[in-house]
Amino acid sequence: MENKLDQNFSDPAVRLRRKPGVDIIPVRPKVSKGRKPDFGKDATSILVRHPSNPIMKVQDYPGIAQIYNPAPVMYNGETILLISVVRHAGKIGYGRDVGETYVARSNDGIDFELGDRSFIDTQSSDPPYPLCHHFIDNRVTKIGNWYYIITPVMIHGFDSPVGMLGRTKDFRTYEKIEIITQPPNRGASLFPEKIGGKYWKLDRPGGGDGSGGDIWISSSPDLIHWGGFKPVIASGYRFWNIDKIGPTPPIKTKKGWLDIIHGVFTPAGGTHYYIGAILLDLEHPWKVLGKTNSYLLKPEMNYERAGNCDNTVFPCGAIVDEKKDEMRLYYGAADCCICLATGCLSEIVEACIKEI
Repeated sequence: MENKLDQNFSDPAVRLRRKPGVDIIPVRPKVSKGRKPDFGKDATSILVRHPSNPIMKVQDYPGIAQIYNPAPVMYNGETILLISVVRHAGKIGYGRDVGETYVARSNDGIDFELGDRSFIDTQSSDPPYPLCHHFIDNRVTKIGNWYYIITPVMIHGFDSPVGMLGRTKDFRTYEKIEIITQPPNRGASLFPEKIGGKYWKLDRPGGGDGSGGDIWISSSPDLIHWGGFKPVIASGYRFWNIDKIGPTPPIKTKKGWLDIIHGVFTPAGGTHYYIGAILLDLEHPWKVLGKTNSYLLKPEMNYERAGNCDNTVFPCGAIVDEKKDEMRLYYGAADCCICLATGCLSEIVEACIKEI
């Protein structure tokens, strides 16, 4: 008799069972209909992309090669974005590092008008400022009546970037203050108020190709002289931030300082940038109360997956409305456009606390 083991069964759900003294016969596994396995919750559906995405794209601005990584803030009812821009004919810098910062303004947070001049400059002939270039990836924090801006600038011929502190009151004039980090440090971000009589900032030591990156914290009596460095959280606590992790300006909530972060993962298919969040203690901001183990956003739309920097969603801050319990997250996508995602502020905080 032909052995039924030699038969080709087209149904992959069929498995084979041998009984003593009989041929092998096909038996279907029992499947419970209508039930799905429960693997627990995650935070990946909290943020929703705006239907108008991308709200700004490089194709709309002749002469511009790259547009990316906005730093958002509210000013006199307007939504302001400090946008990283690389012009085809850009001459402020060296080689590929010729980035500039331009101001974009919007009355509704969706339709933006991009300014026509570079906003961030060193305004000094004293060293090392003549060597500074590549003014991108700003972080903006309002303290009192001033909007303080940390720009991670490159120093020609030296290890960099370093964090250059400046400020503005109207986003039309800019005042350079001082370089406030050692190199390399990319993504330093100020807290919006003093804690225990000191100013605080989150640091991201590291920067550039091939370097790692964790989040540290430091304090200052005057925003210029910094010390008391402490580690906050290391990269690699989940797959999506295995290579690097970086901060944005912390947002005060009733349950802690919420910080939107980016994470970097480099699988076989190339580098991917993700967005997540951590929650820090209000009085001891170096203490992590929780974090999103899942990411909030990953590069999955076409405009996020293909561009000048493939597979990238990158935040430099967020705008919150506590009355509406809403967060607006403006982010750069693939270094070629600006996008918006919105979500429930309290849900993101709870996701950190529950570590989902």
